[in-house]
Amino acid sequence: MTRQDMFFYGTLCHLPLLTVVLGRPPVCEAARMAGWRAHWAQGRPHPMLIEDPDGWTEGLLVRGLTATEQDRLDYYEGGFDFLTRRVRVETGQGPVPALVYVPAATGWKPGAPWSLADWAGRFGDAITATAHDVMALMGKVPAEAVLARYGQMLVRGASRVRAARDPSPARLRRASSADQVQVQAMRQPYAQFFAVEEHDLRFRRFDGSMSEVITRATFVSGDAVTVLPYDPGRDRVLLIEQFRAGPFARGDRNPWSLEAIAGRIDPGETAEDCARREAAEEAGLTLGQLLPVASYYPSPGAKTEFLYSFVGLADLPDGVAGVHGVAEEAEDIRGHLVSFDSLMDLVATGEAGNGPLILTALWLQRERPRLRR
Repeated sequence: MTRQDMFFYGTLCHLPLLTVVLGRPPVCEAARMAGWRAHWAQGRPHPMLIEDPDGWTEGLLVRGLTATEQDRLDYYEGGFDFLTRRVRVETGQGPVPALVYVPAATGWKPGAPWSLADWAGRFGDAITATAHDVMALMGKVPAEAVLARYGQMLVRGASRVRAARDPSPARLRRASSADQVQVQAMRQPYAQFFAVEEHDLRFRRFDGSMSEVITRATFVSGDAVTVLPYDPGRDRVLLIEQFRAGPFARGDRNPWSLEAIAGRIDPGETAEDCARREAAEEAGLTLGQLLPVASYYPSPGAKTEFLYSFVGLADLPDGVAGVHGVAEEAEDIRGHLVSFDSLMDLVATGEAGNGPLILTALWLQRERPRLRR
């Protein structure tokens, strides 16, 4: 049986990620490759190689990969449009021939010199979590189809990491453990921008017994942020208005929705970073202090979405409202400056029929006297 030696210089030097992709913990040794330098690929969470006759790229060598392990690597890296190339690398025992993955496309632009430590700090956990989802699709979904929706998968992976890192309290409700939910099978009948998953599972009942196998479907989306800009001096907020597919598909006669600014949390950013970015994109605003309102599941019976809601202190003079949005995302978003009293009237009449906005308005009603002081 032919075995391959493989040189890694980028994200697969992160051993937790390489373990997931290979399906086993790797045995590695330090190595380097002459004639190349690794740089960040601009706008992407991975490196690229630049030819440099005097340069070196540091990395890891893994010897004796089986055909199955090579297939797993090819599936994972092929999804990112990488191909193998035979090179010679230097090790402590001398030069060794090995394979290395290089991008098939050449349209990427180099950024700063590559730093594995910086990558691991920003993206390592999320990309490792997402690798579990990618490898579960091997043999079921072509690598190019995985590449087409990897951005959405990465948002979901980052959400999973966030959920594990920040568990909510369990003082009244049951404290969960690994044996209390047993998954028999999982299917993904739909996967595009969002996804639908079906789980056949059993869960532990309150009497201690396990339930029968039941099937539950979930609508999979990532963690997101809402932020309501509030000017305490002028006692006014900025609402946004946009077309929404949910009310339209329900049959609502008016599918334009009044909302707080909102958006999905990108991998590598915090909820607070997302709130500030979305305020700039959707309303042209630079926010001051961010005040946490609540963190919650808006519809836990069927949706994985988890929201972080904020009030953002802001300067909201006359004329600050306009039409904004990211053109590439077909966003057409109109701002409205309204007084606090008008906001509460919109909530009372139902014209503000958006759950996170209602929750935030009620929080602001409680906290408004303190903020105005």
